[in-house]
Amino acid sequence: MEKQLQEAVELFEEVMIYGTERVLKSIDDPILHDYSPEQIQMMKIIGKNGPITAGRLAVMQGVHKSAISNRLKKLEEKGMVRAVKSSQDQRSKLVELTDEGEEFVQKAKKVLSGFISELLSGHIEEEEADQFIKTFRKLKEILKLGEEDK
Repeated sequence: MEKQLQEAVELFEEVMIYGTERVLKSIDDPILHDYSPEQIQMMKIIGKNGPITAGRLAVMQGVHKSAISNRLKKLEEKGMVRAVKSSQDQRSKLVELTDEGEEFVQKAKKVLSGFISELLSGHIEEEEADQFIKTFRKLKEILKLGEEDK
């Protein structure tokens, strides 16, 4: 079992690190050309989590706060995100998507989903897809539990 888990970890890392960028670079859709993979990921995180601190974004993207500041500045200049004051702490600022940012995230999801579905179509059997879903649901739950422990 240990050997299988090690291979699973290595494969997961490879897909996460190389797969995301490769997929984004392979999609020939003008909607994605103006944004880096990191900016797209950031907007998806903000869209999924609602208003969020820059510090939390840095943790979720695994980068230093300065990298987040730079990305946010560029996205703000493009009208995709804005800073708002926290309702709980007026000294804290949160980042949220603008209407344009929300529209972009929805379009990007559609484009990405369509591309990946087409990429996998004919290569994955229904049973494999079911197992994939089951495994990733379990992984998601495990990671959520780990997140609560911090």
